[in-house]
Amino acid sequence: MAVATGEILFVKCVKDGIPNRDPLNDSDARRIFGEEDGRISLSDVSIKRDVRDYVMAKYPDGGPEKRYFVWCREERAPDGKLYDRKKLADLILERAGRDKEVNKEKALLDSAFDMRVFGAVFSVKEQNFHRTGPVQFGWAHSLHPVETKYVQGTVVMPSDDEAGQGSIWTTYILPFAVFAMPGVINATIAMENNMTDDDVELLLEGLWKGTLHRQARGRGLQQPLLLVHVEYNDPFFRIGYLEDYIALEPEKERWLGSTPPTQLSEVALDVQKLARVLGPESPFANKIKRVRWWKNPELTLKGELPGTENKVW
Repeated sequence: MAVATGEILFVKCVKDGIPNRDPLNDSDARRIFGEEDGRISLSDVSIKRDVRDYVMAKYPDGGPEKRYFVWCREERAPDGKLYDRKKLADLILERAGRDKEVNKEKALLDSAFDMRVFGAVFSVKEQNFHRTGPVQFGWAHSLHPVETKYVQGTVVMPSDDEAGQGSIWTTYILPFAVFAMPGVINATIAMENNMTDDDVELLLEGLWKGTLHRQARGRGLQQPLLLVHVEYNDPFFRIGYLEDYIALEPEKERWLGSTPPTQLSEVALDVQKLARVLGPESPFANKIKRVRWWKNPELTLKGELPGTENKVW
């Protein structure tokens, strides 16, 4: 079955960390809206890394039919040197048993999940191709203002130049934040890239479980909260900006006050507008093929979403 044009809305939260730091701002949270707005953001690159790392962990050998290798990854030679993109591609084809094929582009698309789904720019000597990804994510933005905290501590182990003294570390953290990220799936490009419905299912699973799988101290403790997948009958249609139809309670003033929420039980996600735009009374109802969603049982929803609630992975 051909992949349907669709949209994704993914909501997640983080405690005691910063999921995506800005190296140009002393590794504080990324801010693209300005100080008065107060929201912080996560790049689409960060979200894709979560998915890629999960797919690599689930299918280290390429999985069924050797179709789930990941090209955009870090792998090193025995001497510790990083492999370049050509070597990474060669290793995929070798491990998939397709290194003798003449059409390297097709062989790589059939073997590398992230090339099919997210696209690739491959330019190495005589091998050149550019594939746009049928799946594109927007940036994830917090649904409320965020004030990060600058903290420091000490490490017992001394560094070489500190004469036996422990090291001092400093970092920015945020106590608690909720983010919403939009995504789109283009049916025409999916067909060109040989992306399948199985790829879509793994992508959705990777968004949810990849958020749980990928860990680093500075990223904080993250939890997926809500994932909505909308498919359309018309391959050239989408509602767009589904994240604009949800809101987090309490409102902005509480987040800027002296006692902002610090845990999931203190917030609720209002999905009433989203329910109306996706429901049977929506002006877009005849365009919608299917609505599916997955919900963290600890999340409080205000409103009832249409479509089918699926069991989380």
